[in-house]
Amino acid sequence: MNQLYIKHIAKQMSLQQWQVENCIELIADGCTVPFISRYRKERTGGLTDIEVAQVKHWADVYEEMDKRKASILKTIGEQDKLTPDLQKQIEQCLSSQELEDLYLPYRPKRKTRATVAIANGLEPLADLLWSGKSRHPQQDAAKFVKGEVSSADEALQGARDIIAERISETASARETLRGIYRTRRVESRVTKAGESAPEAAKYRNYFSFSVPVSKIPSHNLLAMLRAQEEGYVRVSIDADGERCGKKLYYDWCQDHGYPAPECGEQLRTAIDDAWKRLLDPSITGEVLREAKEKADVESVQVFGENLRQLLLAPPVGQKRVMAIDPGFRTGCKVVCLDAQGNLLAHDVIYPHPPLSKKVQAITTIADMAEKYDIEVIAIGSGTAGRETEDFIRKVGLPDSVRIFSVSEDGASVYSASDVGREEFPDEDVTVRGAVSIGRRLMDPLAELVKIDPKSLGVGQYQHDVDQGLLKEKLDNTVESCVNSVGVSLNTASPYLLQYVSGIGPALSKAIVDFRAKNGDFRSREELLKVPRLGAKAFQQCAGFLRIPGAENPLDNSAVHPESYHIVDRMAASLKVPVTELVGNEQLCKQIDAAAFVEADFGLPTVNDIIQELQKPGRDPREQAQTFSFADDIREIDDLKPGMELPGIVTNITAFGAFVDIGLHENGLIHASQMGVRGMAVPSKVLKLHQQVSVEVISIDLDRGRIGLRLLKK
Repeated sequence: MNQLYIKHIAKQMSLQQWQVENCIELIADGCTVPFISRYRKERTGGLTDIEVAQVKHWADVYEEMDKRKASILKTIGEQDKLTPDLQKQIEQCLSSQELEDLYLPYRPKRKTRATVAIANGLEPLADLLWSGKSRHPQQDAAKFVKGEVSSADEALQGARDIIAERISETASARETLRGIYRTRRVESRVTKAGESAPEAAKYRNYFSFSVPVSKIPSHNLLAMLRAQEEGYVRVSIDADGERCGKKLYYDWCQDHGYPAPECGEQLRTAIDDAWKRLLDPSITGEVLREAKEKADVESVQVFGENLRQLLLAPPVGQKRVMAIDPGFRTGCKVVCLDAQGNLLAHDVIYPHPPLSKKVQAITTIADMAEKYDIEVIAIGSGTAGRETEDFIRKVGLPDSVRIFSVSEDGASVYSASDVGREEFPDEDVTVRGAVSIGRRLMDPLAELVKIDPKSLGVGQYQHDVDQGLLKEKLDNTVESCVNSVGVSLNTASPYLLQYVSGIGPALSKAIVDFRAKNGDFRSREELLKVPRLGAKAFQQCAGFLRIPGAENPLDNSAVHPESYHIVDRMAASLKVPVTELVGNEQLCKQIDAAAFVEADFGLPTVNDIIQELQKPGRDPREQAQTFSFADDIREIDDLKPGMELPGIVTNITAFGAFVDIGLHENGLIHASQMGVRGMAVPSKVLKLHQQVSVEVISIDLDRGRIGLRLLKK
């Protein structure tokens, strides 16, 4: 990659150039983000997976920019207008905005007022005015009255149109205006449609709204732009037209000298027209897009962090599970799963009105729990979830059976998906949804990777942000989570395996097919027998796959096969077999890391190996915990200001955190109510699914909104 780009990426990310250069070389060599961050720390100086992903993002951006530069240079060259200076300016561009500014005067144009004037032969008159030397513009213009031009005034108008377009296409003028607009305020005002449409009420905060462009919170801007898209408000920037016109005219005079008075009048008129007709809408759009790009990045980061916490939520592990998808009229769908998540049985109970078959429901639950030796119960947290949990607690199950409330966001999406149909072709959507609820309690990561992250209810305006950027972030997050936990090679589904470094959908299916035909893998080395899984893919994936009970215990650890020989040396130095070293913290503490550094394996890698040997294959996730809401709170009418309640964080945004307190409506802890001075950054104070204690501070019955204050995390 061009050193210009490498230097810029390093400066942007506060890294050394060699770190960026090596990282890009590894990516170009086919290495994945997880592999680079975990097993190539010496090459990158210990960059995290987030940093490696960011380097990859910018490398992709500049690769596309190079293609765009080549196209622009070709177009300008074909016009015979490409000078050495212009070519150098284009080649040195680091900003797409700067690149497009340089290209704008040469971009093939549709029909404009300026192109019409040029076609009418008025460009020489425009050049004369542009020079500032015309002392009698009317007389000069009279010479161009011919053909389609019927008067001197019409000739001057055409010349001014040409000048206005020139001004609007001048890179320095555009950048000057951007600088001014960035210091102004973005405003939204209600439209006639917004005043009359009942559905516009949700945007009423933006019917008369104004805030500096540089300070507008991401959620405010995205909401305003959505309201504008729906026709309920009009968004603009309150640029001072008079100030902008004077600045453009002053800059023109600085570059060209002060014109003759009569000529200056024509130029000022043309410049004012350029601002009002061409530059203001264009620069407003650019600055708003710039602000939205920033808002998109912030929102995508929030979504990515929420998704990470959701995927790494504590699992209960391999337990025999009863899962219930609650409902009133349609009943509660009940499924029983074995410790591997296989469906054993399913039924429907009606413990709630309107049918209220409680006795039958109690018998069904008790019989299924006994027959399938149920250890934990997962109850969906949606409609009738609270009531179903109350019912299950009164059934009289053994005290050893733990009961969990599980978010069912996305379960219906899974149940109707191709994945759901493929896994359970003979079951209906209600059974699939209940199975998903049970499996996500057992292992949230393994189950949630089957569902589009945008359906999991943990984002902020996810449908309004740049979808390409969002997909990139979410894909990186899922890949990062899967590889940080590791995957059991002999039990993982193809949907989970495809996120392992270097595998993907095709190889994941090939692995599962090979496993089905040949039985469980006995070693990582056997992966090389899988069709189309070559040495490169093996290098990328092997360290993230686990084989419990393998003959070589290192195959069930994060130690990469390329480093097994180092462990052999460590064991030999302690005069013990590898099997005795793995998992023995006392022995591991006796190892001098520096003694095992090699040319290709530096101290960071050796230290990682020793750390992994102490607790091989350790799951970084916490243990799942049960939770109970306040018994006396059932409806929003039961709330009173000052009440202290337990709750669970269900979503985190830039402006606050939503908390489930056991009602149909989630409460909001605004960023200013998080127990820190000033406005908190919610994602730095709370985590998704965190159990908290909150105080009710406001209740809006009409809008179903509950304001909360954080008391205890």
